[in-house]
Amino acid sequence: MREEGSPVEAFILCLPESAGSSLYGLVDVLSATGTLWREMTGAGAGAQMIRPRLVSPDRAPFTCGNDIPVRPDLAISEVPRPGIVIVPELWLAPDDGVTDRHDEVKTWLRSCHDSGSIIYSACSGSVLLAAAGLLDGRPATSHWGYGDLFRSRFPAVRFDPAPSLCVADPAGRIVTAGGTSSWHDLAIHIISRHASPGEALRIAHVYLMKWHAEGQLPYMPLVRRVPHADGIVRRAENWLARHYAEPNAVAGVVAACGIPERSLKRRFAAATGTSLIAHAQNLRIEAAKRKLEDSDLAVDEIAAAVGYENPAFFRRLFKRCTGLTPGAYRRMFRPIMETA
Repeated sequence: MREEGSPVEAFILCLPESAGSSLYGLVDVLSATGTLWREMTGAGAGAQMIRPRLVSPDRAPFTCGNDIPVRPDLAISEVPRPGIVIVPELWLAPDDGVTDRHDEVKTWLRSCHDSGSIIYSACSGSVLLAAAGLLDGRPATSHWGYGDLFRSRFPAVRFDPAPSLCVADPAGRIVTAGGTSSWHDLAIHIISRHASPGEALRIAHVYLMKWHAEGQLPYMPLVRRVPHADGIVRRAENWLARHYAEPNAVAGVVAACGIPERSLKRRFAAATGTSLIAHAQNLRIEAAKRKLEDSDLAVDEIAAAVGYENPAFFRRLFKRCTGLTPGAYRRMFRPIMETA
């Protein structure tokens, strides 16, 4: 917590890969702590509670994503023991583990952690923390699109794409945030922790920021094509894509592939990283999501249409896969219809 009358300094790491919206969004929101609400409500002058400062490998100006100019306040060598370090979202390809660059930054991040810093990351910023070795053996989150990257490059990280925020250790010294707009959740968390919960609520009201309590599950596609060279497994995937709603779909795909069920299940899991029955369930839930978004069918009708005779089982499975009930999912994702 801050000392009375002096703002807490939060050092925001900026790199050429930084996403400007996350970087400057955090600067804007954290800078407003202690003052903006009072100005908006006519309560008189306040005092800034958190002072964000941009830090980079050196002080030289540069441009980040979309050619947004960045003028760092300090070089990392000038901040050996920061109290708070924030790594905003980075523009990274889904297979970019940042293992071939920014060694100086990784060393600095490890040093910060060793000296007691609290380190936060938004979205893909956690990839850099993983590359620095700070997440080994710890739970962490990021955008769901980096799930394969974490599993292949950073298997020691206990990656979970579901939550909006993931606290990596009991002391809360490493906190990672999930999807692209997760910097909102991260900002609210930081303000609550280092200013006050009341100030976090006031800032959320001013900026119309929403706490994403539902996490990332409602936004994640359950079915993704994984590259592999197993022709039998590809045949199984293609068959299920057409016949997933049929009764006994697993038995049907085994018959279509012409190999023993045990062999198909083993090869399917090895090639795709998921079981045959889980893949069939994911196809059904994805189809149900589309019907909830695009049709007026009742939930029980949707359950039957995607292959579930028991609506109660379908509801439980849907909630487990998406984090929402079918009705809540429809309310969140149904397009706003024009009315006459």
